Order: sequence, then C-alpha cells, then structure tokens
Amino acid sequence: MNNWEQRKRPMRLEKRFEFSSYDKTRDFLDHLGTKCENLNRFPDISFGKTYVNITLRPEIDEDNAIITAEDFQFAKEIDELLD
Repeated sequence: MNNWEQRKRPMRLEKRFEFSSYDKTRDFLDHLGTKCENLNRFPDISFGKTYVNITLRPEIDEDNAIITAEDFQFAKEIDELLD
C-alpha cells in the first residue's frame, strides 16, 4: 500500500493518483468503478483531467470508527489497478 495517508477527524485514508493523459485517468476510473461495484464498497472520489483523489472511510459510520484491515486491503486493491 503506497502513499496512502491516514487522517483523523474524521478517520480516513486518502491518496492522489496522477496520470499522464485523460485517457489513462478515464481507464483507471472505469476499472475503479467495476471494482467498487463488485465489492459493493464506494469511496469518495474527485477527479480532474489527469488526477484522481480517493478517500476511504471506515465502513461503519460511527464517531469512534477506526481504519480496519479490510480498509487497508481495499486500498491495496485500488493500488493494484495500476499494475
């Protein structure tokens, strides 16, 4: 899991992905969409022409929620979309 930053208030993992062209950005988003639908897990996503920002929040939406092994695994699977 490379370059994911763990933040607090609210607890989350964040990462920015940079691409050399809009086509590569779009391809990544297409693969990410398929992955999310298959897992029924949907991160917060913002994007521009050559970047994608992803925020993963704990699946349990509570004030005392923590980042779990499943959250880190999901982040790893997102990283693997670049391979």
